[in-house]
Amino acid sequence: MKTFQKIYEIVSHIPKGKVLTYKKVAELAGTKNARIVGFAMHSNKDTKLVPCHRVVGSTGKLIGYARGGIQRKKEILEKEGVYFLDNQTVDLSKSLFTSDFSIL
Repeated sequence: MKTFQKIYEIVSHIPKGKVLTYKKVAELAGTKNARIVGFAMHSNKDTKLVPCHRVVGSTGKLIGYARGGIQRKKEILEKEGVYFLDNQTVDLSKSLFTSDFSIL
């Protein structure tokens, strides 16, 4: 499986109300470069299947969203029940997706 396909598979498992970091997605996909995850999210053509808005920076900060910008990303995440510390930072202690990840 190619890297983008692995990334899409991982992100497709993030449930509503939860997020993963670019760094964690990269780790799970077997790459050391979190920017590759960013490239994959930017290239994503099916946001229903691959909810790219659920991927955030390692500190919880909202980073880029090609489908309407940071404010749109925040609006979607808030509607899904993601908790925020401030205007652009997700509360990772409450909203980070933790799983066995062996299903991936």
